[in-house]
Amino acid sequence: MAPTDVGALLPLFIAVPLIAAGLAAVAPWAVVRRTLGIVVPAAGVLGGAWLVAAVSGDTSTVAHAVGGYPGGVSIPLAADTFTGLMIVTTGLIALTANWFADAVGETAARFYPALTLMLIGGVWGAVLTADLFNLFVFVEVMLMPSYGLLAMTGTWARLASARMFVIVNLVTSAVLVIGVGFTYAVVGTTNLAALAGAAGPRGVSFADGVHGTQWQLVVALGLVLLALGVKAGMAPVHTWLPRAYPSTSPAVMSLFSGLHTKVGVYAIIRVFMVVFEGDPAWSWAIIVITVAGMLIGAFAGMAEASMRGVLAYQMVNGIPFILVALAFVAENPRLLLSAALFYMLHHMVTAGSLIMTAGAVEETYGTGRIRTLSGLLRRDPFPAAVFAAGALSIIGFPPFSGVWGKLALVLGVAGDGTWKAWLVVGAILVAGLGSLFSMLYVWREVFWGKPMSPKQMNPSLAVSPRFVLPGATLLAVSVAMFVGAGGVFALTNRAADDLTDTAPYVHAVLGGERGVGSVLDTDSFGVGAARPTDPSPDTPGTPVAPAPRGTADAPATSGAPAASHAPAAPAAPDTEAGDHR
Repeated sequence: MAPTDVGALLPLFIAVPLIAAGLAAVAPWAVVRRTLGIVVPAAGVLGGAWLVAAVSGDTSTVAHAVGGYPGGVSIPLAADTFTGLMIVTTGLIALTANWFADAVGETAARFYPALTLMLIGGVWGAVLTADLFNLFVFVEVMLMPSYGLLAMTGTWARLASARMFVIVNLVTSAVLVIGVGFTYAVVGTTNLAALAGAAGPRGVSFADGVHGTQWQLVVALGLVLLALGVKAGMAPVHTWLPRAYPSTSPAVMSLFSGLHTKVGVYAIIRVFMVVFEGDPAWSWAIIVITVAGMLIGAFAGMAEASMRGVLAYQMVNGIPFILVALAFVAENPRLLLSAALFYMLHHMVTAGSLIMTAGAVEETYGTGRIRTLSGLLRRDPFPAAVFAAGALSIIGFPPFSGVWGKLALVLGVAGDGTWKAWLVVGAILVAGLGSLFSMLYVWREVFWGKPMSPKQMNPSLAVSPRFVLPGATLLAVSVAMFVGAGGVFALTNRAADDLTDTAPYVHAVLGGERGVGSVLDTDSFGVGAARPTDPSPDTPGTPVAPAPRGTADAPATSGAPAASHAPAAPAAPDTEAGDHR
């Protein structure tokens, strides 16, 4: 299938969940609503796998302008291997979370399936969009049903804590749109492809007609990254997450853990690699933030009183393991980005499994408080075994995926050879010990020890296998990632290559050569990471001279209200082919 044909199908990843959400909202039959909640995420898993296969050849990135409108009007969508892997994994999390919700009876609420489907549409839109403003829009599409899920599944006590979720996300959404607005004010576009390299290593110069400076753009994008970091639950702006997430129902928390936080992480990686080009100037800031997050998330959970409270801090702990790779990506981008993406996929699957298993216990016994439960290993051996295996995976023991993710990350960071690299390696090892202590704390208090007496708990209660199967399924995926690590790393290596060399991404979104539609002057293209020359479609091997922005051959970038208002790029200088890339 031609790249243009593949790109034309990208809007379906957004349209199908949103249309299904509308159908689920009006469907009078519960079986139809529940079926849509299972079938649509399953279709997304298959569609994401097809997308990964479609970009595995010479075409590493496919793109589509929604409606065929010109730049500045259309919504640009783009997909590479990283995007496909995110769609597969988020679809899997949504599928198992809705399966779990159906098992425990949460889907009996009329609008539960519709809200989850709308959330999925927002998530897939956020990972597909190639425009910062549309990223904000899709994040809001993702958040709106989340507020409804909080209100629908929360008790009065839960709703009191859930207010924190609403307040934090409303404030950070305001910061996000302000950052996007400042970005447009500085350079006249919010298109990621047009912004490629604009905040990268010092020395770039903007095209004629762009009146802002690079530092103004860095400040604007800093607001964007700050908002995304808060939404991802990244320390030190994480304190809302351990308070808000455990206050939701277990099914909703499993959805939020694999979708909400990871969309923020995905967007941070995408913006940093495309616009900042992995600039090592920010390595110390990244190291300080991520090391603090590792240690806080690893040890603070031991002060929590509930199982899901401890697991919420494991979510906080997992984010810096992913993002710390950005501090060293300039030295060995393929290994570090591949390790970070592998760990990200592992963490989504494993955290979801643990939350659902803890939720199965909570739904059965009416409480998830650690001091209230005891001796469940003898009473409920199946959920105890699934939880123990999930704990081993998140700590990093074989035969689960966590061991390969952490090992690759340690090897990649240690390869830098500097003392700051060894500082991070030490933090990773200490944080691993903290995760071990946290999981042992839950295991000892809840599953080990003397079984509860009949006075403490009804002896007829037992966790139904139906409640545990969704979490066990995700655990099986973790084992499969361990056994088939070579294949998974082959995919994450491709995704890392796509993130490192953004020329195919820029070409797919803007068309033409790298200079067309960019906010950078053509002399700046060699300042950052090396980029291959885009061959002319008419004369193979011949570079295409950048055309002035706003002409028929150079579509205006998305984010500008009209082509006539977009900053104009100068005509290409009369240089030899080797002078532009």
